[in-house]
Amino acid sequence: MEHFDVVIIGAGASGLFCAAQAGYRGRKVLVLDHANKAGKKILMSGGGRCNFTNLDAAPKHFLSENPHFCISALKRYTSYDFVELVDRHGLEYVEKAPGQYFCEHSAKDLLTILLTECEWSGSEIRLDTKINTINKLENGFKLATSGGQIQCESLVVATGGLSIPTLGASGFGYQIAEQFDLKLLPRRASLVPITIQPIMKEKLSTLSGISLDIEATANGVTFKEPMLFTHRGISGPAILQISNFWQPGDELQLNLLPDMDPDAHFKTLRQDKPKRALETELNSLLPKRFVEVMKQDVPWMTKPMAELSNEQLAQVIQYLTHFDVQPNGTEGYRTAEVTLGGVDTNEVSSKTFECNNVKGLYLIGEVLDVTGWLGGYNFQFAWSSGFAAGQFV
Repeated sequence: MEHFDVVIIGAGASGLFCAAQAGYRGRKVLVLDHANKAGKKILMSGGGRCNFTNLDAAPKHFLSENPHFCISALKRYTSYDFVELVDRHGLEYVEKAPGQYFCEHSAKDLLTILLTECEWSGSEIRLDTKINTINKLENGFKLATSGGQIQCESLVVATGGLSIPTLGASGFGYQIAEQFDLKLLPRRASLVPITIQPIMKEKLSTLSGISLDIEATANGVTFKEPMLFTHRGISGPAILQISNFWQPGDELQLNLLPDMDPDAHFKTLRQDKPKRALETELNSLLPKRFVEVMKQDVPWMTKPMAELSNEQLAQVIQYLTHFDVQPNGTEGYRTAEVTLGGVDTNEVSSKTFECNNVKGLYLIGEVLDVTGWLGGYNFQFAWSSGFAAGQFV
């Protein structure tokens, strides 16, 4: 039987960061993971360059049944704190959008920093290790693993969610929560592309790969960012963001002309350039391939502006500002960036991340019901929650 002060299940962002913090406090720490490599999700995120934080990581950018839960951790370990850490390690990074920091070269550089911190703190990492059973002891836990029996005082669940199962994601963290009678909230794929109905998918098939700036609105929430047509439906930042708020059966409004008042624009155009064809104008505003598809629904598009009635202009404006892609569902966990929902945060302390009713059991990161918007927010919560728990385990 091996003995450790702290065992952390999950060698991802929150688990590795928590290990380093606890190790620096002099705790004997072991990180266990069933995968053959640490930080797999870190390596593939952000197109392999990992959007590792957002300088505006405020509570308003997180979804949770308990929206106040994340406030404490985000205040105690901020995005600026994490940037200071990677600066000390000499990480080269770029700001792609305001506040969104990506590794300049590769997410491997960031993972190397995390593994180095674990090494410096004396934390041990064991991969390819399956946990068969977990039993609560009077003062700690006993784990039966594929590598033998392990005993610890504090057990940290940092297993992530269900997204991208090809990288080893599983529901193990939720199974642990159920074993200890913790309340689980409904889970679904989050920050995920949206699929569309077969007939519409066929109609839009020629648009795969085309990107345009839009406004996406669902359930009173709007995001103005790029959208990408794919061979399965629609993706891109605007769609990934709105997927947190849209569910099958809900209305999804896509405005393809978000930077103008189309009604005033087209009426002024009809007055100032009456001989200009509507098609010519649309080609200047939108990708030509999209305009070709639009012709199927607006056959009089080749007419000059002077010949268009108010009703016809209104139809064009409605088409472009309420573009109906006929959404079907989402691509699910296969391509989702994170999992929405999870362990009810009312089960754990917002200060220590220890379970209220199970002494010594801690939950951090994505396994909890805290989900950030797209843009580095989820990684920041991983660092913040890992740091917070690391001070107490």
